[in-house]
Amino acid sequence: GEQNVLWHSEIKWFAKSSGTTTGKSKFIPVSKESLEDCHYKGGKDLLAIYHNIHPETKLIVGKTLVVGGSSKLNPFSETSYYGDLSAIIMKNFPFWVEQRRVPEMEIALMENWDEKIEKMANSTSKEDVSNISGVPSWTLLLLNRILEINKTDNLFDIWPNLELYMHGGVNFSPYQKQFERIIPSSKMNYYESYNASEGYFGIQDQQKSNEMLLMLDYGIFYEFIPFENTNEEQPTTVALENVELNKIYEMVITTNAGLWRYRLGDTIEFTCLNPFRIKIIGRTKQFINAFGEELMVDNAEKAITEACDKTQAIIKDYTVAPFFLEGNNAGKHQWLIEFEKKPADVALFGYFLDEALKKLNSDYEAKRFSNMILAEPEILILEKNTFYNWLKSKNKLGGQHKVPRLSNNRKLLEEILNLARD
Repeated sequence: GEQNVLWHSEIKWFAKSSGTTTGKSKFIPVSKESLEDCHYKGGKDLLAIYHNIHPETKLIVGKTLVVGGSSKLNPFSETSYYGDLSAIIMKNFPFWVEQRRVPEMEIALMENWDEKIEKMANSTSKEDVSNISGVPSWTLLLLNRILEINKTDNLFDIWPNLELYMHGGVNFSPYQKQFERIIPSSKMNYYESYNASEGYFGIQDQQKSNEMLLMLDYGIFYEFIPFENTNEEQPTTVALENVELNKIYEMVITTNAGLWRYRLGDTIEFTCLNPFRIKIIGRTKQFINAFGEELMVDNAEKAITEACDKTQAIIKDYTVAPFFLEGNNAGKHQWLIEFEKKPADVALFGYFLDEALKKLNSDYEAKRFSNMILAEPEILILEKNTFYNWLKSKNKLGGQHKVPRLSNNRKLLEEILNLARD
């Protein structure tokens, strides 16, 4: 492509998005300015905030384990490259960061995910890791393999100086108990960042909080579309100074990498206006409204976390889609769930899930009245590694790839069910 069209400096890196919603990845331009003034600045600010909150930290003494993606030469050009954002960031790390990062670059950027996990597990077990960065699902896969190799169920037996996990990409709540099980210490800290292929947007700036500070000095101009207007052909945008608390917006960004009024597809909610703090609600295209219930990802994440807490279950992954019944019969939601630890009573788990959804979503509660429109949710338990095998069949292992939570049709769910039956 031609240079200096959308941005004034050379663009030679393209971040390949995960394609979670549509199934198709996008190639997002990454400029020198966006690397330095956005992505790297976000990482430095996160660590600065952490050190300010935890002045006793010895984080810098140990090494950083980065669970990232792969990178390869773009076949369309000899001078441009594409790959997961994490791989692009690692390829351009300054030397002082690279000295503290594990595993070595040759392993970190391997494309064969199964082989990569094995080599990462063996090499990093010997390091003094004080902090970890990565998407929760893939990080857990690596950590469990490390525990298996070292014949222990406690990560502190391997890394006694571990103190911080920096996560993003998905809601952490459904995964937290899995981390607490293998890192059994109240001294372990978990901090969230909002870092996407398109830019670095938010950082958790308070201990044990699900809110993130919206970062306003990273070369990104923000606009917001009220959620009820997202399907309009030319929706009106709201400027940052006019946003309201507890209202759901879709984010629109203009960036220092050449994205102009780009619709991110993420929905957020402002929890504070001074300073501007947000929490991620979900995706504009990940919802279920087959029966007028308007179920959002945020509702599903909170409900499944509550059901797990009440039944001592631990979840590994899940997805949900509507099930349509003919005639006068009510429809329902089918939940495909892969458990790390199954509930003793699946029916009771389903009851708690249903009750939590009613409490969180008045439209869902109304449609559930007397089972007239929407029946109780159906829980279908999947065998271990079903979601992993589905992602593998799509060539979407590692990096930012993840299982879509909600679908308004059955295409994805039927794919997974067919795979599970084979």
